[in-house]
Order: sequence, then C-alpha cells, then structure tokens
Amino acid sequence: MTNPMTSKATAVSTIGVRLRAALPVERFEGTGFPGRWVGGTAMVFGPLLMLTGALLRARFPFFYPDQLAAYERHPTLMATAYGLFAAGSLLLWPAVAVVAARIGARGAGWGLWGGVLVMFGLFARAFHAGVDHLAFQLVRSQGVGSATESVSAGYGAFHVFATLNLAILAGWLVLALGAWRTRVLGPVRAAALALTSALPLGVLKGTTPVSLVALTGLCAALVPLGVALLREAPRPSRAAVLRWVPLTLVTLGLMMLLGQAG
Repeated sequence: MTNPMTSKATAVSTIGVRLRAALPVERFEGTGFPGRWVGGTAMVFGPLLMLTGALLRARFPFFYPDQLAAYERHPTLMATAYGLFAAGSLLLWPAVAVVAARIGARGAGWGLWGGVLVMFGLFARAFHAGVDHLAFQLVRSQGVGSATESVSAGYGAFHVFATLNLAILAGWLVLALGAWRTRVLGPVRAAALALTSALPLGVLKGTTPVSLVALTGLCAALVPLGVALLREAPRPSRAAVLRWVPLTLVTLGLMMLLGQAG
C-alpha cells in the first residue's frame, strides 16, 4: 500500500528539482547575499539612474521653494527626475551589500562598518524621497504657495532619520577606504567612490555641480565593478535568461499594480 505522505513529499521534491533546473539560482559563496547577479545589476543601474535623475533637474535652482515651483511648471519632468533618483538610490543597497561582503572577506571591520553606515544612509535617503513625493502632491492639490508654506513649517522638525545624516556622509568614506585597503578597488576608483560622500542630502534638494561630480564618481567606481561581476563565469544558459527576464518583468509589473491599488 502506498503511503500518501511519501507520495506528496516525492511530488513536492520533483517540482522543486524542476524549478531549480528551469530557474537556476547561483550560490552566494563568492559574493555573499544577494549574489553577484542582483548585486552586479544594481551596481550598473543604480548609479546611472541617480545620475540621470540629477541631470534631468539640473537646470532648476537647488533649494526647495524652487524645486516646488519647478514641479508646478514641469510636473512630469520633475516627477521623473525624482523617481529615477529614488529608484537608483534604492538599487544601491544590493550593490553596497556585495561590495561590503567583498571588503569584509579581507578586512572584516572595514566591510562591516562601511556597509552598515552606507546602508543606514540609504534608508535616510528613502525617507527623504517619501517626503519629496508628499510635497509634490501638496503642489498638485493646494498650489505651490501653500505647499511651500507647509514644507517651511515642518522643515526643521525632528524625525528619527535625522540621526542617520552623518551615516550618509561618512559611510561612503569608510567603504571607499576599506575598498582601497583590501584592494577590492584600485586607488583611483576608491577615490571616485569616496566622492559620493559629497552628494547633498535632505528633502527637496536639487542638483549642483558637486552633485554631478559625486554621482560621476559613484558611476566610475561601481559600474565597471558591476559589469565585471556579471561577466564572471559561470554564466547562465540562454534558456535560463529567457525564463528569468520575463518572470522578473511580470513580477515587477504586478508589484507596481498592487502597490497602486493600496
């Protein structure tokens, strides 16, 4: 007589084997979580998205009254600029995680503190992006004058993420120094990574020449490293890529639709 529990376990195991064969996932030993494919892709696209967003809003003055006024006149452009910048900043977390893991394999303290400080700083930037979005919606619903008054009234209010402002600045310096000391990056690209610490922080901040220098340094440091990671062997088969890419795009589309639905 066949044991039904054994049959079910065998079926589940068979499905698991088929899924792993159809959608293979590389082990994390080489780079640590989240792996070289996610980390490498994030290194390429994160900095480039941030730089693109910064360039799109570069012609408008830096401080928040001018940024709100620019949104009133050019809502699509400004929403795109801030959205790309925020998306790029979000993508930096897997990039930083992989860089910190590589540093930590040769210098545990540098990898730990560089990664932790930068990651906390990215959380702070995500908070700022949320405030930016709310401020732009106030422009749409109440007009630029009322929105500017509201932002002015609460601009200096305490929030817990304000304690992470130093992490935004110092984290990139620690990570860059660690990357140089452990030879994860050469001296030129480590110096370029350190320039990221000069990127302005806070709510409704526009683009300055310093912003562009900092983001160019971030691109120079991470994009080549990301490309190198993605080109390392072993590479996935064409069939696996053709399965993973549509699945990823469909998943992102569903997440976006569900997110908009509340």
